[in-house]
Amino acid sequence: MASTPATSEAVETPDVLIVGTGFAGLGMAMKLLAAGHSDFVVLEKADDVGGTWRENTYPGCACDVASVMYSYSFAPNRAWSRMYASQPEILDYIKRVVKDHALESHIRFNTEAVSYEFDETSDRWSVRTRSGREYRPRVVVLAHGSLHQPNIPDLPGMGRFKGKLFHSAQWDHSVDLSGKRVAVVGTGSSAAQFIPEIAGTAAHVDVFQRSAHWVLPKADRPLKALEHRLFKSLPFVQQLYRLTAYWTHEVPVLAFLNPKFLKVLEAASLRMLRKQVPDPELRAKLTPDYTIGCKRILLTNDYYPALQRPDVDLVTSPIAEFTETGIRSADGELHEADVVILGTGFATDNRCATEHIVGRDGVTIQEAWRDGMTAHLGTTVSGFPNMFMLMGPNSGGGAQSILFVIEAQLHYVVECLRLMRARRATRMEVRADVQRAFNARLHGKLAGSVWNTGGCHSWFLDHTGLNRQSWPGTGTSYWRATRRPDPRAFSLTRRPAGRRLSSVPSPTDAG
Repeated sequence: MASTPATSEAVETPDVLIVGTGFAGLGMAMKLLAAGHSDFVVLEKADDVGGTWRENTYPGCACDVASVMYSYSFAPNRAWSRMYASQPEILDYIKRVVKDHALESHIRFNTEAVSYEFDETSDRWSVRTRSGREYRPRVVVLAHGSLHQPNIPDLPGMGRFKGKLFHSAQWDHSVDLSGKRVAVVGTGSSAAQFIPEIAGTAAHVDVFQRSAHWVLPKADRPLKALEHRLFKSLPFVQQLYRLTAYWTHEVPVLAFLNPKFLKVLEAASLRMLRKQVPDPELRAKLTPDYTIGCKRILLTNDYYPALQRPDVDLVTSPIAEFTETGIRSADGELHEADVVILGTGFATDNRCATEHIVGRDGVTIQEAWRDGMTAHLGTTVSGFPNMFMLMGPNSGGGAQSILFVIEAQLHYVVECLRLMRARRATRMEVRADVQRAFNARLHGKLAGSVWNTGGCHSWFLDHTGLNRQSWPGTGTSYWRATRRPDPRAFSLTRRPAGRRLSSVPSPTDAG
């Protein structure tokens, strides 16, 4: 799988070009095949599939969504070892899906797309790769993920540090932490997973916390042999597990949209904190000062115990500067370190900030999003015809499995392609007024949600203070909204050979 298929230098003209081989990109490929579309290629900048599950290999890396929900409904895994799978097992599942669905021949490995330009004379995209190869697809599907660019903070003096420094998403496995003094910057989801793993191996770990997180227990356990037999012999049993997991993730979203109902979750989290952390001083440092759900809730059973080890210290004084030998906190204390690990999350403010994407009339994605990311149903952007995004702006699931949301989008894209074919359209673009009205309603609903009123600043909010990540409703409501594209929301146009598009009446306008 890791070898790139031999290709000629001729320009390829697939009907659909997909970028990325994470869950979204591979799911798109499978859905196209299921719908009878085989004229597509998938570009992957790395030498293997997997997306975030290929890139994130830090110790303890695992999913915080139940395995039965964190997998394709149309390609279930009957052999999950645990209720919550770890990174190696998820990556193995992804590779097995590629093999089972014979996707290898469609994938171009070691092929990074660096430029996308819409050609208005042909209604096709010109996509160029870093090697200079050109593809001219009719439709582009961007599936390069929303959490794939590590957020590297600009902390004073970081360049002076003489030890090893790396981000958790770029874990340096050549660095042996045994006997080392380690400083961890950040206490988010990734840090909460790897801190318990490195504590006890390192000589000492200093954990720099900017703000405390709400924590709930993770209902993880190995799946039993009987459960595996039932999954294989009676598939509806696994479907019942999936349904249970679905509603477990779905119900909290209702509270996120109506924060007054979050007291139950807060009480459960505080009860766990009191039970696991008897020291009142440490417990006070670990008690959040914002509403639960405002930031991502951590699901973990071993994070609090790890912080109470004698060789682990929680530092709540802000970072003042890096020195050659460690980190000095604002209280003046120097924390000596041989290794610094950044658990500082991902850059989400504008996931296409560095992308060269030029749509209709020469408009770049940066110009279109100068006031913040915006789209229609998280999949289409006005000004960029024949381009679809998977996990685009405001399509995040809140608490729901992202795979459920992705599947809804895969269905929606296939239905859009069907609509184009039915109307014999060569160009499909969401109308600007429709997109504006949609986003006005969307942000109106989000205004009263916990993400906007919970008293914290999280990666859900961008530089303008608006939530550009979350869908203002349940996964079920998003599924409903993406069942069938509304032809009235789009400009659908057809280019007869040899004629300018502007002279062709829109099938939408013509009814």
